[in-house]
Amino acid sequence: MAGPPTCRPSGTARPVGSPDDLLEAQRDWYAAYRQLAQEENPSRTTVLRRTLQRLPVRTTTHPYWATVPGRAPAARMALKQQTWEPTVEEARR
Repeated sequence: MAGPPTCRPSGTARPVGSPDDLLEAQRDWYAAYRQLAQEENPSRTTVLRRTLQRLPVRTTTHPYWATVPGRAPAARMALKQQTWEPTVEEARR
């Protein structure tokens, strides 16, 4: 599975100051996506699909984006790049 694009124009915002709950929501989205790709139980795939629909609302409407005037698209991509790698716990599964 390919990750988000890695090229970034110079000077784009990095989500270094991103709130923990925003980082967590994006990581949770990637974790659910990876689980869905491997899940065979139909009832579990329904739960995962609903999770994939719910989490973007948390990330796209987060108040943090109002603090990044004019650079929100670059900051969103940086958030995705920062959270793409699986956590240690997820990698053990």
